[in-house]
Amino acid sequence: MPFPRCRALGAGLFALAAAACGDDGNPENDMRCGLQAMASGNRVLDQFQAATTLMAAPPTGMMGTVPARVVGHGTATALVAEGPEGIVAGYEGAGFPLQPGFAVAIVDDSTEAFRGILIFETDGPADYPQIGTLSSAESTLPLYAMRAPWSQISTSECPLFRNLADATN
Repeated sequence: MPFPRCRALGAGLFALAAAACGDDGNPENDMRCGLQAMASGNRVLDQFQAATTLMAAPPTGMMGTVPARVVGHGTATALVAEGPEGIVAGYEGAGFPLQPGFAVAIVDDSTEAFRGILIFETDGPADYPQIGTLSSAESTLPLYAMRAPWSQISTSECPLFRNLADATN
């Protein structure tokens, strides 16, 4: 298995989902959506391991302020721009991992629409095409891009990325 720590991550993510659940009016924090977010993160990892889903170039529509989330946390924002070495993105939210970690720009495979950046707290692949970096004040992670079956990882009741107009992280 290319990412041996990813399976162990699942159990920890379940605990994070349960701990993050609250009654603050944010649907990302209810138990059902928290568990779905964990399952969606695992589906993305499974799809990511299939090299056929990878993209070698940044997706269209990725510049500016975009939704981003660390698996196990709510939607936050990332500021994205083009740099000399590819995409340069700055994460503005909670839970950003120190090393190890990696981020994936997700594109809906049915519409080719960029949806957001999902961030994982595990080692990423060394041999996949990197489109840039995602940084916080404490660390910088490699950024990859992939096409994903959006209808399998996000629903209208529990979207993987909350609408930025509604996000308060």
